[in-house]
Amino acid sequence: MTRGYSDETQQGYTMDTVMEEAQRCLLCLDAPCSAACPAGTDPARFIRSVRFRNLKGAAETIRENNAIGGVCARVCPTERYCQQACSRCGIDRPIDIGGIQRFVTDFEETVGMEILKTGAANGKKIGIIGSGPSGLQAAAALLGLGYEVHIYEKSEKAGGYLRYGIPEYRLPERVVDREIEKIEKMGAEFHCGTDIGTDCTMDELKETYDAVLVAAGASVGKWLPMFEGNDRTETAVEFLARVKAKGGKEEVPDHVVVIGGGDVAMDAATTLKRLGAKRVTDVAYEELCEFLASEKELEGARQAGVTIIDGYIPEQVDGNTVTFKHRHMDARLCLGADKIILAVGQKPDVKSLGLEMEGNEAKADGYRTADPEVFVTGDLAEGDKTVVWAVRKGKEAAQAIHESLQERGSRL
Repeated sequence: MTRGYSDETQQGYTMDTVMEEAQRCLLCLDAPCSAACPAGTDPARFIRSVRFRNLKGAAETIRENNAIGGVCARVCPTERYCQQACSRCGIDRPIDIGGIQRFVTDFEETVGMEILKTGAANGKKIGIIGSGPSGLQAAAALLGLGYEVHIYEKSEKAGGYLRYGIPEYRLPERVVDREIEKIEKMGAEFHCGTDIGTDCTMDELKETYDAVLVAAGASVGKWLPMFEGNDRTETAVEFLARVKAKGGKEEVPDHVVVIGGGDVAMDAATTLKRLGAKRVTDVAYEELCEFLASEKELEGARQAGVTIIDGYIPEQVDGNTVTFKHRHMDARLCLGADKIILAVGQKPDVKSLGLEMEGNEAKADGYRTADPEVFVTGDLAEGDKTVVWAVRKGKEAAQAIHESLQERGSRL
């Protein structure tokens, strides 16, 4: 049976089944899974707590290390990080770390735990531009250090790509809402519907705050030149944002071609099938052995009925017909479609922020730009462009701001 747009991909654990999974843990002394988590969520510790039925302790470990732990439980490509390092890989299969984390954060919500705490006020104010995962994590970390934090978001609701990019079946909006609510309860003030550059300027923010952190995501989909001006084509970013904003109430044509091999391409292709498209064909530059999409995303697309063709490059487009050539073989493929969706990368839109850019990243020393009052994080900073890495960068950027302001204060 075809699942609807909002149906979650996987059912969560029950108390009995999560205990069964946690008891498979080998309780490694060196905890390779924890060492492999970019965000430092410490899965070895929270799994140990679950194993001994200390769900409160498990929730505290997750939330204190990862302010959006409920989000990461659902969207982190764990097979690349913690689960790949799991010692059980050499025996049978890794512990389902993401699934256990989801159970614990859902338990936390059910019993109404409030774990994140605000530090003693230090009299300093930080402005954050962007409310995606890195901005949210940085806000929580700064609030914990006693800063007053204001977050500016150009969209009508906070969450960035978490809200407007990741499909509902992978990340329900209620989960995003409750993560943001926790940070609001810490004292963060959100200014949604505010575009920096139009509604206020970067100079005005610098006059208002002791430091400004730019956490704007790569929210603009890239175009291949041959598709520009083609009225049958749009980017996956635009498509996914529109579907999410309309709650899945989007009419789709019968046959769609998606171009790309990453998670965004799989999100777009699977979403199309869930919305009722009869034939969805994903054509990727990468061969399957080098796919950028996570195993979960790739398998989800296959289960939804997406046809995946690997190793082909678009050569030309004529209206609704795209001709591809294979990277290594003398082979061509010609596909006609009612719609063409490009998922060939994303870039940030930061023209009005005065940042010096190097490609799609801001020129910075770590998280510090040449302007001592301006810092960057998330997609603008060096490192992987996943949610779990956004959390890591948010924590590190908050610490960089804290250290910089301490240094500045010591010189006064």
